[in-house]
Amino acid sequence: MRRISTLTRVAVGVASLALAATACGGTSSDNGDSGGSKKDLGLAIAYDIGGKGDQSFNDAAFAGLTKAKDEFGYKTADVEPTEGETDADKEQRLASLARQGYDPVIGVGFAYGPAMKAVAAKYPKTTFGIVDSVVEGDNVASLVFAEEQASYLAGVAAAKATKTGVVGFVGGVDIPLIHKFQAGYEQGVKATDPKVKVIPQYLTQTAEEGGFSSPDKGKAAAEGQIEKKADVIYQAAGLSGQGVIEAAAKAKVWAIGVDSDQYKQEALAPYKDYILTSALKDVGGAVYTLAKSVEDGKPLTGTQVFDLKVNGVGLSESNPKMAQIAGLTDAVAKAEEGIVDGSIKVDTEQ
Repeated sequence: MRRISTLTRVAVGVASLALAATACGGTSSDNGDSGGSKKDLGLAIAYDIGGKGDQSFNDAAFAGLTKAKDEFGYKTADVEPTEGETDADKEQRLASLARQGYDPVIGVGFAYGPAMKAVAAKYPKTTFGIVDSVVEGDNVASLVFAEEQASYLAGVAAAKATKTGVVGFVGGVDIPLIHKFQAGYEQGVKATDPKVKVIPQYLTQTAEEGGFSSPDKGKAAAEGQIEKKADVIYQAAGLSGQGVIEAAAKAKVWAIGVDSDQYKQEALAPYKDYILTSALKDVGGAVYTLAKSVEDGKPLTGTQVFDLKVNGVGLSESNPKMAQIAGLTDAVAKAEEGIVDGSIKVDTEQ
């Protein structure tokens, strides 16, 4: 089975090394000065909804920051979002980091799109990065992933693991980005066993309603799917996904994690035996890659796509129980080969 290995000499293992430091959340900065010269400051990241400690998307970005800090020996900053914030708040946050001299400045999540477009134009000598969105700009790197490919593999695993013939999908917010997860997952399930039923559900219509930051909503959704006989549930819901995993473990059915290898997350340790696998996207590797390009004096710009072919996405295999499910490992490996060689085209929409 293919594992995420490197983007530019960065291992996925970086995430597990750094995540232990993220449990408390909060805003942090290693810069003790109010200003500082540009050459003295390095990478800064501004978190998405849910913030640091989500054991998933944001924590993966923090892992990339930690890797860059350790390797390059410079100062870093990571800044939390605020509840109910506006695009103007995001713009102010990014501008403040650029004004202090951080370079690159990365917005973690598509919600930073409008703010980044505005701020990047005002600070043309700073390299900006945005995860999960495309923003045009001479000094902007758009770090996007083939989430549908990792989700396809998750669907293959789910179809092999189910005993009831019913599997679930819980998306945090009903938006195009999360539709990619659902589309790939459903395609992988049906390609593996057309008889398996998929129950999809979204927690909210907008991010402001807490779809990515409400474990209670995730738990309730999973419980409803379990009542409908789902015995494998894949979640793409940020912090809300922790509630999905908790509900699955309580009912002794399978959960599939997302973004980070959630089997290895300390905060989820009580439920790890029921985390079958995780659909990985190497956000930490992408963050580090951009930081390294700036450090090397050759900043990346434009759209940078991280897919299965470059190990930017994949499926974790940390849970040894995966290997005990008949045909699962071989089916996933075959699907990986097909996606990489192009014989399997993965949908991005339902």
